[in-house]
Amino acid sequence: MDNSLTSPGKAPHADPVPGIELAASAFAGQAELLTPAALDFLADLHRRFEATRQARLIARRVRAARFDAGELPDFREDTRALREADWQVAELPTALLDRRVEITGPVEPKMVINALNSGAKVYMADFEDSTAPTWANLLTGQRALRKAVAGTLDWMAPDGSKHYVLKQEGLAVLMVRPRGWHLDEKHIRVDGARLSGSLFDLGLFAFHNAAALAAKDLGPYFYLPKLQCMEEAQLWDEVLAFIEVRLGLPIGQMKVTVLIETLPAAFEMDEILHALRGRIAGLNCGRWDYIFSYLKTFRRHRDRILPERAQLTMGQGFLKAYAEQLIQTCHRRGALAIGGMAAQIPISGDPEANEKALARVRANKLREVGAGHDGTWVAHPALIPLAQEIFDAQMPTPNQRQVMRDDVKTSRDDLIRPSVGTITRAGFDNNVEVCVRYLAAWLDGQGCVPIHWLMEDAATAEISRAQLWQWLHHGDLHLDDGTPVDFTLFDRALLSLPSRLADRMRLPGGERINDAIALLDELTHADELADFLTLAAYERID
Repeated sequence: MDNSLTSPGKAPHADPVPGIELAASAFAGQAELLTPAALDFLADLHRRFEATRQARLIARRVRAARFDAGELPDFREDTRALREADWQVAELPTALLDRRVEITGPVEPKMVINALNSGAKVYMADFEDSTAPTWANLLTGQRALRKAVAGTLDWMAPDGSKHYVLKQEGLAVLMVRPRGWHLDEKHIRVDGARLSGSLFDLGLFAFHNAAALAAKDLGPYFYLPKLQCMEEAQLWDEVLAFIEVRLGLPIGQMKVTVLIETLPAAFEMDEILHALRGRIAGLNCGRWDYIFSYLKTFRRHRDRILPERAQLTMGQGFLKAYAEQLIQTCHRRGALAIGGMAAQIPISGDPEANEKALARVRANKLREVGAGHDGTWVAHPALIPLAQEIFDAQMPTPNQRQVMRDDVKTSRDDLIRPSVGTITRAGFDNNVEVCVRYLAAWLDGQGCVPIHWLMEDAATAEISRAQLWQWLHHGDLHLDDGTPVDFTLFDRALLSLPSRLADRMRLPGGERINDAIALLDELTHADELADFLTLAAYERID
């Protein structure tokens, strides 16, 4: 029983490795993770791939400037032959053929145990949107996953009331999501430069666990986030091949699923599959980040402003087209098409409201399986039986790659057509509240927060933040009751929030509410929409 997983200690830094600087306080278990060999391995990754990563990030900024100037995303002409050719991805491993229900969540020990024990087919251990990347959280997560792979992870509730252990069989298949290419790991510098957060998360996990997972024919398997183009996928393929050679694994042993959660990537699904064709298992509809990316891509386009988040359903507009295009593309290439997240959590004490929430989940999962998805995501273990029942009834086979969706004829305009709707006062105020409460929790080290019976993570907070910026900076919008959407409305909502959160000190991150208000105020008044709220917030955490 090892609750030191979440306890800071005085463990010394690992033995120094030339060119590597650890800019963090020592943490319990750090020396066994950051061994000289592990640090040398991470340094090799940085030195080989950092220049390419930076080039890809520059390319993102160049394309974003073109979008700001009025250009619209479109399918690439230089890859037309690739899209029109007949080819398939490599054969899928047995462990990834049936992924009808997947659960996601942060990498703290209790969550890891509960998710692996949950009955879901897959657990995506998330170092990205649902984990605030404090040094303690990152090392706690890496150590917990290492123990989980070894089968030795357990956890005791602080009051001693419950002891959590892994089941002996029937565990979910483990997949790990590292941070995106845009994020640094500030606690490690190589030759004076920050290490990539992507390479730290995936590299350290692979270094310690790849051989053990390969021996069980369980990967290792990864989810790759926030890719925008085939060149970024090619970079990942090169990284994974390098790791396989360094760790003595067969090329293609490490399998991946890519989240299509940026608008530019929706125009390069074929290209991304092709770039990773020797190791890719599927694509996932990362719906919340995808909405955020739509907002960010069209931040300067007055004619593509979206209604409030609650009105953005997967059954309409650009979201429906994107999901259907993903299914068609994946199945044509022999890959799996995984559906999106149900963010609802059980509503205790209100059976009627809980049933309405479950009805929304049920309708969403029926839509997904009926459209041809091979699996779906849930955020809470209580939703697993519901999603499992729906997919079992509608999909008796392990997947439905045989559903080709030849009826789908998606055009450029279909993928960028905005949804129709309104902005209500409640929707506006909710965006302000979600941003502040999530940011406060994130600054306090929590990356996944229940707010109004929805599990909010960085992606959903980004929607709220980006909508506020876009609504306010276009300056000629109104609520559905005629009230101007302006900074007077925003400032009043922001300033009144502490009094409306009467019990704020009991909320996750309650002590950081004022810090969160100041940060949201700064980001929203800025002339430019910041690419990610976590970039600014990251400099304010340990």
